Amino acid sequence: MGNEKINYKTIAEQIFLAGVESVLPSGLITKKMSLEDNSLIIGPQSYSMEAIENIYVIGAGKASAMMGAEVEKILGNRITEGRIVVKYGHSCKLKYIDISEAGHPFPDENGIKATREILKIAELANCNDLVICLLSGGGSSLLVDIPEGCSLKDIIKVSDLLINSGASISEINAVRKHLSGVKGGQLARVAYPAILVNLIISDVTGDPFDVIASGPTVPDPTTFLQALNVLATFGLTRIVPRGILAYLKRGVAGKKPETPKPGDPVFDNTFNILVGSNNVALEAARSKALEFNVNAVIVDYQLQGDTSTVAEYLVETALRFKNDKNEVKPVCLLFGGETTVKMIGKGTGGRNQHLALLSAMLLHNSEGITILCAGTDGNDGPTDAAGAVVDSDTISDANSKKIYAEKYLEEFDSFHFFKKEGGHIITGPTMTNVMDIIVVIVE
Repeated sequence: MGNEKINYKTIAEQIFLAGVESVLPSGLITKKMSLEDNSLIIGPQSYSMEAIENIYVIGAGKASAMMGAEVEKILGNRITEGRIVVKYGHSCKLKYIDISEAGHPFPDENGIKATREILKIAELANCNDLVICLLSGGGSSLLVDIPEGCSLKDIIKVSDLLINSGASISEINAVRKHLSGVKGGQLARVAYPAILVNLIISDVTGDPFDVIASGPTVPDPTTFLQALNVLATFGLTRIVPRGILAYLKRGVAGKKPETPKPGDPVFDNTFNILVGSNNVALEAARSKALEFNVNAVIVDYQLQGDTSTVAEYLVETALRFKNDKNEVKPVCLLFGGETTVKMIGKGTGGRNQHLALLSAMLLHNSEGITILCAGTDGNDGPTDAAGAVVDSDTISDANSKKIYAEKYLEEFDSFHFFKKEGGHIITGPTMTNVMDIIVVIVE
């Protein structure tokens, strides 16, 4: 590269994109599923095609349409019927599986209709049938039904309150599962006694099956009482709609059936297989960094916590590597996971853009550090950006243009900061989702 200044922002973006590329459904499904000599191999299981009467394909999530496309390539007209629900803009053309588009992160009427269709298909299946379920991030909002005495408006309200409360995804989903007849193992209950094989792309730290898409095919360890406690912990008890609170209280009193627990026979014929995760993406990102002759270290597979705490942790870690004379540089530090942000202002943004802007503020006087924060699904919050990339010059450059970061942070308006200053990472919908990747390059 001669004496030219290396553009580490561009390199960070290429490293991020390599991570995303590695978890696209096109590569993931074929690694776990194949048809060989009239036997269908899915993960460690093998099924004789002659013994299967019907194959039904159902699913929900941002990646599920593309997962469905790969399943169709393998099974073709052997698929009896199918229905998948995806976020608007995340569908693709399928021949044997019907696709519905619906609301995310807040559910809508289309999600309710699609869920009804999915449940109908699951109910059709008997003991000689195979149900293939394709689950990915976003499934919690897309696979939606309305509990008795509540409205869609109530479900949207409680989702909104939970998402902006600072609650973890596990806590949010404990509530979601108990306001549904499909989440928290209840889809498996409907499909029983058919064989139910679930191919799962994880968007949750640590890949817990009971949390991904609110675990519709997995035993649910949480209870109605825990769901109520989540609302209390985050100060939501008085502000959630009355119908929601009344329904959860009826559940606590034993007037509503609990979600199926570990050991329930409805899971006897259910198999859950992880096909893609953040770990896979981080390993691919690491390989890409090495191609650029940048030393690469995966620092944290399970990054969680409030964005402001995480921003401090990222910058402190970067400075520690920078000041360590024994570290080979440039070095790429990789982090995977999902932070939380408690929205207070009325601006537009998402956790990745907010985290990038907070990091830029902390980097202000530290030369030679680049930080990229982006979501693998291509959407950060309600914006068309996946995230943003910043470096030590971002704030001084913005100040010179009279774009003052403090004001944008106060309003939680990181999207408009980066729209004016530059630094957005724009991928469009990637048709996958394994949480976020953070790329830190220390020169």
